[in-house]
Amino acid sequence: MTSLRDRMLEDLRLRGLAPKTQEAYVGAVRQLAAHYHKAPDQLTEEELRRYFLYLTDVKQVGSSTLTIALTGIKFFYQRTLGRDWPILELVRPIREKKLPTVLSVEEVGVILSAVYSPRYRICLSTLYACGLRLREGTHLQVGDIDGQRHLVHVRQGKGNKDRYVPLPEPCLKRLRDYWRSHRHPIWLFPHLHGYGLPADVPMSDSGVQRAFKAALQASGVSKPATVHTLRHSYATHLLEAGVNLRVIQAYLGHASPATTAIYTHLTRQSEAQVVEAISPALEAIWPSN
Repeated sequence: MTSLRDRMLEDLRLRGLAPKTQEAYVGAVRQLAAHYHKAPDQLTEEELRRYFLYLTDVKQVGSSTLTIALTGIKFFYQRTLGRDWPILELVRPIREKKLPTVLSVEEVGVILSAVYSPRYRICLSTLYACGLRLREGTHLQVGDIDGQRHLVHVRQGKGNKDRYVPLPEPCLKRLRDYWRSHRHPIWLFPHLHGYGLPADVPMSDSGVQRAFKAALQASGVSKPATVHTLRHSYATHLLEAGVNLRVIQAYLGHASPATTAIYTHLTRQSEAQVVEAISPALEAIWPSN
């Protein structure tokens, strides 16, 4: 499928999709071809129908996995091959509405303190301190740090949008100290060779994820947290501190305020208000002695 893959990648680039999205879409088509052991342009609409039934009924993949499979395959057949098959409009993944895991301020401190490697610790700390997505953090460049104004310039975030995020002084100080340890002219978090020498590529996302997972296990925190949980925790902690929701939306780079509003369900203040409102009725049912 090499020539088809190249053509699809060209179409994806023309559409202006992010490299990570391109990778996910091409991977979805590759998995489809591997399932049938033949080139995807040789498949019939009926085979496509059976494949989606296989993902839904046999593998029972989650909503997000099915969505990636559908969007990637749909792009390939509709845009690259020009086949507007009805099955591509019939499949509709059930949207899951799950609240994200949120760590307390204390739990964030315990976990990040348990990160063994200093370079991963400062990277993860920066992700939390600025509410960054993983790749936004690992791909930070030296020129993105405005030390005078205490700002981080996040370039080409999700949706190819730039934004500025406040950078706390303690984090700025540690970023400067860390940069002095490698002095790479471009990357703030460069990949390091075996002898500790910086490479001309950024730190790998997978390395940061492994470091966080190990620290989570060592910390004793039992919540099902991931690196992205630091971003959810950042937003919730800002809301608990009284920061306006619209301001948090801008810092996170959310296109819609509805996306940011989910954090109103996760704050300690909202929980306390609910308890306070309900308690009088409970007191009437079960009077205290």
